[in-house]
Amino acid sequence: MRLAAFRPATLLGRGAVERYKALVEAEHVTVAVVDGTLSPIQQRNLERAWQCKVIDRTGLILEIFGARARTAEGRLQVELASLTYQKSRLVRTWTHLERQRGGFGFLAGPGETQLESDRRIITDRIAKLKRDLDAVKRTRALHRRARQRVPYPVVALVGYTNAGKSTLFNRLVSGRVLAADMLFATLDPTMRALALPSGRKIILSDTVGFISDLPTDLVAAFRATLEEVRAADLIVHVRDIAHAETEAQREDVHKVLAELGLAAAVEAGLVEVLNKIDLLSADRRAQVGNQAARHPLAVPLSAIGGEGCDRLLALIDGQLAAARETVDLVVGRSDGASIAWLYEHGEVLARSDDGVETHLTVSLDPADRARFEHRRRNADKGDGSRPRPA
Repeated sequence: MRLAAFRPATLLGRGAVERYKALVEAEHVTVAVVDGTLSPIQQRNLERAWQCKVIDRTGLILEIFGARARTAEGRLQVELASLTYQKSRLVRTWTHLERQRGGFGFLAGPGETQLESDRRIITDRIAKLKRDLDAVKRTRALHRRARQRVPYPVVALVGYTNAGKSTLFNRLVSGRVLAADMLFATLDPTMRALALPSGRKIILSDTVGFISDLPTDLVAAFRATLEEVRAADLIVHVRDIAHAETEAQREDVHKVLAELGLAAAVEAGLVEVLNKIDLLSADRRAQVGNQAARHPLAVPLSAIGGEGCDRLLALIDGQLAAARETVDLVVGRSDGASIAWLYEHGEVLARSDDGVETHLTVSLDPADRARFEHRRRNADKGDGSRPRPA
């Protein structure tokens, strides 16, 4: 239902509270979920009125996240978000606020109330979790630098929750990521190497699903995970094209990406996977096909059946190759620093040694090629490298 106005005490109007109370009693409801944000007072008042547990949108998402967390990092992120959420709700949790600890005899003060003690414990725990997640963030940064030295481009799958990202990931890399018809089945990014049709290798990343009005606490807690999307060379947006609200979900994903600092990538155009075409009627499927034909970055696809996956891989291959140049280089074998530089900043496609010189075919970004040529000119070595067009 939509509300014309919000009541400070219960969010819902008095009449709506009474109607839902009758429904709760008739259906023996034990947990009521409000699709919105409840203040601690509103949550307490609704629980008193309905005589059942009441949770809001954020509480429900946290419950789901808590059930899905599998890795140590995932559990850290969920706990941080949960404690941040609970901290503001301590006022409704305790019924013994008059209870105090500390203080003896006539000289000591009244001590610390139970509420103050629990708030302090939660604050200390939140600080520790943030430090632990900062360590995770540093570790991820090290891993990203290591991947850049390989160097394989990173392609991140993003999309609304339950859009089929993990199913597509498993289809493409023969992985064993949990893929199920449930919200937030994936909380931790999973990465696997994948060979494209050209033979070029990439790292494919499966990421946490997005949702509309994602709570701020959750975005903050999962910042370390979402940074994998920011560091990706290419973003692939997986959409559930069979969902009735697929366009609204598309806008929600774009909004979250913009909040992550990727507005420019969204405006430039993302590769769009129009997933679950196997669930469409013949007419709707033809309509989606015509829609994709007008957008060169859109691919109709069935992750569960495999239809369209080859076209997606070819599109990814083309997008990554479009920005790079392939050059043949000859480097003196004694110039190990230049060879190492090429491996670090480019993709070495072929290499051969004749005993005196090393011949390399390298794919480089234009900026990196210019930097290499500048580096070669300043090296002042008799056996320097001689770039030749591919």
